[in-house]
Amino acid sequence: MNALSRRIALVFLLLLLTRFGSAQIQTPVPVAEVTFHFERPGLPVPKFTLTVDESGRARYEADEVIIAARVATEAELTPAHHIDRTVTLSRATTQKIFANARALDLFNIVCASKAKNIADTGTKTLRYSQEFLHGSCTYNYSENKGVVLLTDLFVGIARTLDVGRKLDFQHRFDRLGLDSTMASLSEEVDAGRAVEVGVIAPTLRSLAEDSDVLQRVRQRAARLLQVAQSPS
Repeated sequence: MNALSRRIALVFLLLLLTRFGSAQIQTPVPVAEVTFHFERPGLPVPKFTLTVDESGRARYEADEVIIAARVATEAELTPAHHIDRTVTLSRATTQKIFANARALDLFNIVCASKAKNIADTGTKTLRYSQEFLHGSCTYNYSENKGVVLLTDLFVGIARTLDVGRKLDFQHRFDRLGLDSTMASLSEEVDAGRAVEVGVIAPTLRSLAEDSDVLQRVRQRAARLLQVAQSPS
């Protein structure tokens, strides 16, 4: 093989290696997701699903029952309002979700308690998905501490989002109702029943900056914004 042939062969080999390397770089890494699904008829939000990936991007889908009053002694249910919203969770919460999912063998475990005569608190399903890795478990009540932690966390996020929608509505149509709702939200955040208040930061900011609402509403909104910005 002469020098020119060797040079052409070398260039061809380099092109192949470059293409192969580019293909390897461009191949997307499969995204891991944890999903929590909840159903319990009779609640204002009887069904919701929260899905989060390892970047913290979360999708909240829910069906909210709207009750329309007809007369003082009657009420009728209008068709459920479907909610589909994308939010971003904090890094700390995202890491906690995935650390627990992996500690629980990607939910390839028995979540449900074997105890009898347990009150119906709703059907819950935890699910893990990442390309060929999958797992899920369904339960009403669990004695597993990791499952309980994730349940409380997801329910707390959903609670924050639900209250955020209520605040948006009251800010537009029922400003007198904001005081009670904000007081309740503050108590729930302090008690850990409502978490990840950062997902409703735009709502809280609009209240904190609105001089037409009560001062204590603005103050509570400002305090919750500080909570949302806290590294913990």
